[in-house]
Amino acid sequence: MNKTMFAILKILEKHSDIIGSTEISRQLKMHGIDLTERTVRYHLKILDERGFTEVFGKEGRKITEKGREELKHALVSEKVGFVISRIETLSYMTSFDIDKQAGGIILNVSYFNEKDLKGALKIMKPVFKSPFVMSDRLILVKEGERVGDIIVPEGKIGLGTVCSVTINGIFLKSGIPLVSKFGGVLQIEEFKPSRFTALISYEGSSLDPLEIFIRSKMTDITGAVKNRSGRILASFREIPVVCIDEVKRLAKKMADIGIGGILLIGNPNQPLLEMPVDIDKAGMVIVGGLNPVAALEEAGIPTESHAMATMFEYSRLKSLKDALFQ
Repeated sequence: MNKTMFAILKILEKHSDIIGSTEISRQLKMHGIDLTERTVRYHLKILDERGFTEVFGKEGRKITEKGREELKHALVSEKVGFVISRIETLSYMTSFDIDKQAGGIILNVSYFNEKDLKGALKIMKPVFKSPFVMSDRLILVKEGERVGDIIVPEGKIGLGTVCSVTINGIFLKSGIPLVSKFGGVLQIEEFKPSRFTALISYEGSSLDPLEIFIRSKMTDITGAVKNRSGRILASFREIPVVCIDEVKRLAKKMADIGIGGILLIGNPNQPLLEMPVDIDKAGMVIVGGLNPVAALEEAGIPTESHAMATMFEYSRLKSLKDALFQ
């Protein structure tokens, strides 16, 4: 697996339909790879032989399940910095309009078994009513249906939750640059944030930190919600000092329409929850969009999550009681 084949697989993964060598060649230029169609077909032949792609005559190729698995594990060096790069890309693509309460936001997409639906709803209900979610709006879909450009696998329920990177996009549209520093596990004491117990830098990671913490079972969302003390998923961001007043104004405006997530805004040039900040910056703590899914894992319901999975129209999201099924 070289860089070119890796890039081809990444392109194919984004398309649920068949795609030909002409289109692949065009899209490769976006990855900094300029190849003729003939050379693309040469690499595709190798991918075919390895079982990573499937041929559909002259129409083109589709990625196979084996190809998707290869993408998860191949070329880790290519993925270092992938998370921060995706945050920046999706922030720019966010088109949400607060006044109209419409436009594109970023969704995390998670799956759980269809047989677990009733239990999952019972577990998630108090979490969605708590301050530890980005929004109380979500989408639930059945197998074979789409969440954005993602198709829900057979036997699964698809859950789309608002990703915290949506805040980056909303702020960016208002001229406020957010710097995403860390994803972490945040200790809650008496319903208030006290300190981070674990952190992973977005800039140096090839995987989303919050996905890692969920898999490692390092959270206690249920405790935080029911007993006022526990461990939730959260992230640490920085904002320019000159923007603090505008950030607070915008945060209130977002909260008024049901987009919360901002737990704390720090003081200029001062640590926030023991976390230092750069010069002329202030810290900000934002809840993780995958907290409801972490609660399912804590209860023994197996899940598979993809943070920052897709763009989605905000106005199509529903409350938990109204979300079954769109």
